[in-house]
Amino acid sequence: MKASSAHVSRKKPKLGQHFLTDSSAGGRIIEALGNISQSTVLEIGPGRGALTSLLARRARRVIAVETDRVLAAQLRMNFSLVPNIEIIEGDILAVDFNTLFGPKPGSTRPGMEQPFERVRVLGNLPYFITSDILLRLFEFRHLFDSIVLMVQKEVADRLAAHPGTKEYGLLSATAQLYSRVEKIFTLPPGAFSPPPKVHSTVIRLALSPRLEKLNVSEAEFIRFLKLSFAQKRKTLWNNLKVQYPSQELKRAMSKAKIESAVRAEALSLEQSASLFRELSAAENPART
Repeated sequence: MKASSAHVSRKKPKLGQHFLTDSSAGGRIIEALGNISQSTVLEIGPGRGALTSLLARRARRVIAVETDRVLAAQLRMNFSLVPNIEIIEGDILAVDFNTLFGPKPGSTRPGMEQPFERVRVLGNLPYFITSDILLRLFEFRHLFDSIVLMVQKEVADRLAAHPGTKEYGLLSATAQLYSRVEKIFTLPPGAFSPPPKVHSTVIRLALSPRLEKLNVSEAEFIRFLKLSFAQKRKTLWNNLKVQYPSQELKRAMSKAKIESAVRAEALSLEQSASLFRELSAAENPART
């Protein structure tokens, strides 16, 4: 596993490639997945295969997606005789998860279908596409169970941040809309070769979408959150007035009991959803 195995620019082949060398840390990362003896695991960015080797001994099936052509070829060679390991060279943002993990029509006789089992995910994500990968995993959440990721410590702090703290932002709100975020442990630069300039934190995301409970439309609410956090230093009012008329915004914020001077990071998901519903009702009065 390496820090930027997925989606690395060809012009910067060394960008962020920090390989995990701490074997005890590798064991702890695998343990964070729980009992995987009967599970399929998707590994994002296996790199040189340090964690892939551990997964091979514990998981029923492992599909490892590696974007680096040379590393993918080396992985195929190294695991060619390991029946439960499949190496895919490709961009994790372009992989068709439904084809990989979805039910296969006609694969079993009527009455003999196997119960659907969600896949567990393991990955070490580069900072600059953490959000993109998470959003894609959330998009296909019907296929996944829990997600264990190693990310830059600052990113982990943002993912797990509480409303009202300086770390809380769009990434926090989005991750917590779809999952329960738990920080597991942090690794120093010396756990990698070459050592990065930052600490890395292993997090676990237990998928538990809150869309239905919040009574919000997924795509529209995500757009609303993006608008709310568009410019972090601005008040929520100033961010939202780009799209909503002042009178409409004033009425909605009053009904949702939200002060006009507040910033988006001060609101809980419940408060954001309440404001979103008020604004949506004004735009679509037939829904009220």
